[in-house]
Amino acid sequence: MAFQKKVDDAAYRELKKELAEERIGNLYIFHGEETYLRDHYLGKIKEVLLTGGLDDFNYHLLPAREFSLQRLRELVDAMPMMSERTMVVVSDYDIDRGDKEAMAELLSDLPEYVCLIFIYDVIEYKPDGRSKLSKLIKEKGKVVNFVRQEQGDLTDWIARRFRAQGKDIATGDARYLIFLCGDLMTGLISEIGKVAAYAKGSRVTREDIDAVAAPQLDAVVFQLTDAIAAGDFDKAFSVLSDLLHMQEHPIMILSVLGRQLRQLYAARLAIENGKGSKWLMELWGMRSSYPAEKLTQSARRFSLGWCRKAVTRCEEVDLALKSTGADGREALTELLLELATPARA
Repeated sequence: MAFQKKVDDAAYRELKKELAEERIGNLYIFHGEETYLRDHYLGKIKEVLLTGGLDDFNYHLLPAREFSLQRLRELVDAMPMMSERTMVVVSDYDIDRGDKEAMAELLSDLPEYVCLIFIYDVIEYKPDGRSKLSKLIKEKGKVVNFVRQEQGDLTDWIARRFRAQGKDIATGDARYLIFLCGDLMTGLISEIGKVAAYAKGSRVTREDIDAVAAPQLDAVVFQLTDAIAAGDFDKAFSVLSDLLHMQEHPIMILSVLGRQLRQLYAARLAIENGKGSKWLMELWGMRSSYPAEKLTQSARRFSLGWCRKAVTRCEEVDLALKSTGADGREALTELLLELATPARA
């Protein structure tokens, strides 16, 4: 279990500064898993650059299936109409493919009026750091990686989104929403809309969230292990039954359960060795303290021996499913019966 390296966000911070000062550059690479944030900043750039009311003439989108260097040259060379700048967005084109020399020549001499942005959505941006083209891009432009946001930034954003819909939310409940639905803005934005529409009062409650938010698989599996820790085995089997009825594949459920049990084991070891939730966050690369605190709280209910046995049995069942083609539903049910043996610390 490796410690997660902190992502270099210098280019992201510089982009925010450029937008605030309305001094947009000529060349950008936008990539990363936080697509909501990427689209937000694409929109902001468009607002700043295209001010003449003729967006159709000064904004150009070039998808990968229509890409050619000749077409890109034509769009880059197209003079702005009743505006100072043009904006060219190339989507999902692998910039390291094709004629790199010709691409480098084009990028090294971009007109001052153009803003050229390569965005990566369906395909991953994997630059060859040794190539002249990659070095040129870093020299002439900015490579912005839109990553999952830190807990503080994300809870502030959730609060702003709820306020925009006339609702307030406590910080603890915002963190619970992240735990339940994941920490990608792309997924959270729809859940915020549902919860805000459902909530009757001016302040969103945890009951409102539970009523309409769609939990991610990790959160549901956490409910399962929490039920085991509380000795509520009826609830544990009910959660497993719900997952199977939702057509979640048994191997996927087992994979998430295995990771959950390994995290619980690590949390129990942390308790045994006097380490806190911060150590657990670093060990598992968690961006939020909420799941680490939940794990630590839950781990106090389990013995170290039970945690060790649970991890081992989960791995053995996983191997059996993948090597013998055993019935996944039956194997999961039997595993849960084993885990239901006295587990409390």
